[in-house]
Amino acid sequence: QANLEGELAARLAELERLLKSQQDIINGQQRRLTELEQHEQQQKQKEEVAAPRQQRPRRGFAAGAGGGGGVLGGRRLATTSPSIHGAYDSSHVAYTDLESVQGAMTHIWLLLCGALVMLMQAGFAMVEAGCCRFKNVQNILLKNLCDVCVGTLGWWAVGYAISYGRSEDPSGVTNFGGDPVKFDLFGETHYMKGFFGTGFLSDLPDGREEPSTDMMNWFFQWAFCSAASTIVSGGVAERVNFMGYAFFSVLMTCVIYPVVVASSWGGGWLATVNEVGYMDFAGSGVVHMVGGVGALVGAIVAGPRVGRFDRPEAFAPHSLPLVVLGTFILWFGWYGFNCGSTLDMSGIGSAFMAAQVAMNTTLAAAVGGLTVFCLRLIPMMGGRYDIGGFCNGILAGLVSITAPCGNVACGSAVLIGFVGALIYQATSMLIQRVRVDDPIDAFAVHGACGAWGVLAAVLFDWGLGVDNFHGWSGFDCVRDEVTGACMSSAWEKALLANLAEIFFVAAWVTITCLIIFLPLRFLGLLRASDSVQLSGFDEVKHSPSKAYTMEGGYGAPISVQHVPARSAETPRPTSPAGSTPKGSSAGGSEAPAVSGVSITRDGSSLQRI
Repeated sequence: QANLEGELAARLAELERLLKSQQDIINGQQRRLTELEQHEQQQKQKEEVAAPRQQRPRRGFAAGAGGGGGVLGGRRLATTSPSIHGAYDSSHVAYTDLESVQGAMTHIWLLLCGALVMLMQAGFAMVEAGCCRFKNVQNILLKNLCDVCVGTLGWWAVGYAISYGRSEDPSGVTNFGGDPVKFDLFGETHYMKGFFGTGFLSDLPDGREEPSTDMMNWFFQWAFCSAASTIVSGGVAERVNFMGYAFFSVLMTCVIYPVVVASSWGGGWLATVNEVGYMDFAGSGVVHMVGGVGALVGAIVAGPRVGRFDRPEAFAPHSLPLVVLGTFILWFGWYGFNCGSTLDMSGIGSAFMAAQVAMNTTLAAAVGGLTVFCLRLIPMMGGRYDIGGFCNGILAGLVSITAPCGNVACGSAVLIGFVGALIYQATSMLIQRVRVDDPIDAFAVHGACGAWGVLAAVLFDWGLGVDNFHGWSGFDCVRDEVTGACMSSAWEKALLANLAEIFFVAAWVTITCLIIFLPLRFLGLLRASDSVQLSGFDEVKHSPSKAYTMEGGYGAPISVQHVPARSAETPRPTSPAGSTPKGSSAGGSEAPAVSGVSITRDGSSLQRI
């Protein structure tokens, strides 16, 4: 029995040793699997870095659930595509739990950020209406509503397809009517898809529909298109006919803006101009410079408002509260504009980038506003508190940081906002000096600061010195495709690409806007008559004929006359019922002499003492 017990104990010990050995093997395999997964993730990141011109700049193709075959996580053969309907055939499989969560997070992120960008339309409307005279408020708001609604249809019909629908593979490319649009460009054959939203859903053999990420991308990018168009309305405010402007708005959203996007965010020639490509994270050039240059061209062709430079005091903003509230709404919506341009929220890296972008955006806005505010306190620039200038300084800082917000440090963001404010102030003074009537400083804020933002995205990139460059790679550097090391001379290549973007946007928008605005002006469809401008668009064109009910008559002139000070010996008027007159003490002592004004409106007068 003792021998049996000893033999049993020995066998148990051997079994424990074998179990421990097997556990060590399992642990080793798990560690190895983890290392392989980490290596695979690093290789994927290197591949993305090695081809930034082909992947990151194509903003319209964020990954998400329903994206045709895009792998967000897990292990899957390249020959299979994920489907919300599961493995209904040999080429499709169900989304993994990780993919479903990551896809849902990205969809929620971009839908929320797109809604914030759309809210900026309210900010634009308030700023433009407040900066102009109250007799044209309804007309200003009409143009803002037109930009959104007309721009939506234009973006749906052709704008999105031109921007992001280009493909070199005809398979799966279908449009309205079933046939893809084919064209040759620089010796290469391309196909266009996405007209009228076709191809966003795939028909399955059993009648079910397979969704794609196109709906999410269409919505987010639509908000940017509407913003670019709305910027122009402020530059031509108070003297442009609605129908002529509506015609321009259609072409802006269908042709002018989409071509710029196709050349940049859509993976066009600016993304492949050299090994590095351009860097415009959220659209200082692609969005704001397009709108700013369009506003300048429109303002020049339309000409100044009647009496603008003869009686400048008559063109002061009618409502600074609207301007300030609109500025805060724009600032708030800008977090969707810039932070949402990560286009992804499926991993911790995207979250860190969104936080960096938010911090840079906030700092540049604050510095820009304070800089302009302080500049206008200088006696030669007015020497008074200028709330309107404060607001435009904030917007100038926001526009300046929009392109570099994803590849600069917070200290650089402060400097970018400061320089942007100086550029805004100088451009605003220059525009007025050459007698170009830009009611809301649209070009100074969006055009000039937009160009500065594109340039700053290279000058302040957080790569080491002026050799390495980060750009679209974010927290990593652009790497050499062969060696995998940080690419040398990448900074110079990025600078050339961004200079090309600035000149291209300026030239393209100027030429196309002239082609549109000049015929409209010669045909009498652009500029309103002098009588309409003097009476106000609201009075002549709108029903009801006024946006506000003003005491004393709508639009009535106000004259102010000083009233001589009343001496202490002047008898006081007695108040009704023997009550003590306002301003006197209960003891009947005389109040000191005071002065006041006489305000006259429509023949009625009110004397305030």
